[in-house]
Amino acid sequence: MSRETGGPADIRDMGIVHSALRRDLRRVRMVLTADGEIAQERRRAIGEHLVWLMHSLHVHHTGEDTHLWPEIRRREPSAGALLDVMDADHKRIAGPIGGIEKVGTAYAAGSADAAEVLAAVDQLEAALLPHLAREEQQMMPVVAQVLTDTEYEELGERAFIKPKSFSDLAMEGHWVLDNATPEVRELMVSKIPAVPRWILLNLLGGPYQRRRKAAWEGTPAADLAPVPAESLS
Repeated sequence: MSRETGGPADIRDMGIVHSALRRDLRRVRMVLTADGEIAQERRRAIGEHLVWLMHSLHVHHTGEDTHLWPEIRRREPSAGALLDVMDADHKRIAGPIGGIEKVGTAYAAGSADAAEVLAAVDQLEAALLPHLAREEQQMMPVVAQVLTDTEYEELGERAFIKPKSFSDLAMEGHWVLDNATPEVRELMVSKIPAVPRWILLNLLGGPYQRRRKAAWEGTPAADLAPVPAESLS
């Protein structure tokens, strides 16, 4: 595999984002299967959060399909079969994403019940969780072999940063860091230049913290850490 100068791509961020997604799907299960009535404010927060998660997942997959995977296919033709699997996975996940968006909106409005949400989460996880693990364990090591760290960062900027507003990035950043270890926190914040990092961390965390409080506070879900793929095996 050909490489330009520079160290190998540090691919840990992909697993970190995936772990935050797995954490929140598990949080939904924890809250919706607990005994007792769920207040409308919590229902609304969970429904809205599910819709936001699915939007973020769709944007994430679009970034991979538009920028990251084509570059790997161009540079490493032998990865074509695995990239075809990634493409098929994304197509298979699209339907369950739409299902979560629909039921999340209805649950937030009080017109769907917990059982409907949990059924939609079941369908999503059946398609999504194997894909996330396959991407981390099989696809991303190829990325690390093909791209330098600088190239990976530049592709990530085009695929996952530029399409988002500053407020979107703040919401996503605080979501990723929720209950993360100090090591993960240091890794992720170190990727942001000093001035925008200070603004993101100190001035723009309110929307996520309000969502987090409304959805999880007072339940065991609030203390749940991100869920790495290896913990599921």
